Amino acid sequence: MNAPVVLVPGLGLGPESYAKTVEHLITPHHVVTLPGYGEPAGAREDLHPRALGVALADKIRERSVLVGHSASCQIVVETAVINPELVHALVLAAPTGDIRMSSWLDRAVRLLGSAVPESPRLIRVVTPQYARTTLSTIARAGEAARHHDLAAVITRVKAPVVIVRCKHDLLSPADWVQKLAELSHGEARTLDTGSHMPVLTNGPEMAALIERAAAVPPTT
Repeated sequence: MNAPVVLVPGLGLGPESYAKTVEHLITPHHVVTLPGYGEPAGAREDLHPRALGVALADKIRERSVLVGHSASCQIVVETAVINPELVHALVLAAPTGDIRMSSWLDRAVRLLGSAVPESPRLIRVVTPQYARTTLSTIARAGEAARHHDLAAVITRVKAPVVIVRCKHDLLSPADWVQKLAELSHGEARTLDTGSHMPVLTNGPEMAALIERAAAVPPTT
């Protein structure tokens, strides 16, 4: 029997961001939103990935496959470190968290470069999600994630890790994904199409990778 799946939206996004992935999932699954990642945050809420990793753990009821997208990969990795008993496997889609390219200017250039190959229709999909999370919350959560060193944290993960990116993604480049795979003793995959939104643009491929991770025998 497969482990259940928990999906966490990327920065500013909501459950809709996984629409094209979950329609191909057979394994039981649900999307968990968090402040900055589908929900607006209170003025005093801690939006650092470690704090949100604790909040995510509180919402998981059984050992599961945790799926992160973009900045939420930092959150699910923190959950795997803090509460390893809750994590059957990790699937990281287009992970960010490389402090070597954490300046806002660098991120803006890479974001624009990654957006060019995406379909303009995605703008209509993501804009309402950003509005619901609120721009002020997104800015705060983005600043907190910008200083989080995913490479340092992922070395402490004990569960199987699958890391996937798309060919045209400049925010999650191939060398970064390969580095994370080596540090976690995991698997790196690059999809032939798409950019920074594989959970929307490459739904069947993402679902297949998640299903495979859910079927992996648990580590002892």
